[in-house]
Amino acid sequence: MAKEKARDLRAGIALLWGEQEQRTRGPKPSLTPRRIAETAVAIADAEGLDAVSMSKVAAGFGVSAMALYRYVPGKTELVELMVESVLAEAPELSAAGSGWRPQITEWARQSAKIHRAHPWLLTATAMRRQLMGPNQLGWLDAALAALEPTGLTAAQQHRVFVLVAGLVRTLVQQLLDFDEEHSREWNRLTGEVLDRHADRFPALTRAIAAGAFAPDTVDPLEFGLERILDGVQTLIDRA
Repeated sequence: MAKEKARDLRAGIALLWGEQEQRTRGPKPSLTPRRIAETAVAIADAEGLDAVSMSKVAAGFGVSAMALYRYVPGKTELVELMVESVLAEAPELSAAGSGWRPQITEWARQSAKIHRAHPWLLTATAMRRQLMGPNQLGWLDAALAALEPTGLTAAQQHRVFVLVAGLVRTLVQQLLDFDEEHSREWNRLTGEVLDRHADRFPALTRAIAAGAFAPDTVDPLEFGLERILDGVQTLIDRA
C-alpha cells in the first residue's frame, strides 16, 4: 500500500492566515480561498460535511476539481477554511455586561447559535490537532479575556473554557440528534419494560413517577452554565 503523502503544515498555516506568496505576474486569479470556502459551507449546511468534495465545490464554479487545487491543497485544508468562514468575527461580549460571568455566558450562547446554524461544525472542530486560523483563535481569545478578571491561573481559565465549550458541543449534539417520533416510541417501549421490571430499578421508577422525564421548560444551556459557573465562583472564592 502506498504511503500517504505527509501534509505540508506550513502551507496550511499560510493559507489560513493569508500569508501565501502573492502572484505578481499573469492574470488575476478568478477564484479565492474565501470564495471556495463559502461555497463549501453552503453545501455542508444543506447536505452535511460528507457531501463536501473538491469536485462538488468546483462544479459550483463551473471549473474542474484540479482547478481548485491551485488555491486549496485538499479537503483537509478546505474544511479548516470553512471553519474560519463561519467563525468570521470573534464574539463581542462587552454588551453582555461587566464581569466575567455574564460575558462567558454570552460567549456560550453565541457559540451555541453558530453550531446550531452549521451542524457540521461539530465534526469539523472535533478534538484533534487541526490547524487553527485567526477567527477560531479569536473565539478562544475572547473567552480567556472574559475569564482574566477572575484571578484564576491561566491553566484554570483554560479548564473553565474547556468545560463551557464542552457543554455547548454536547447540548448542540443532543439537539441535532433528537427525533420527536423516535423519542415518543422509545419512551413508550421503555415505560412498558419498566412497568414489568420496576422492582429492579426502584430509584428510576420513583424518579419517573415524580416527573423526572417530563417535558422540561428550563433551557438546558442556561441550566448547565449556571451550575458550571457556580462551581467556578466557588473556586474563585477559595483562591
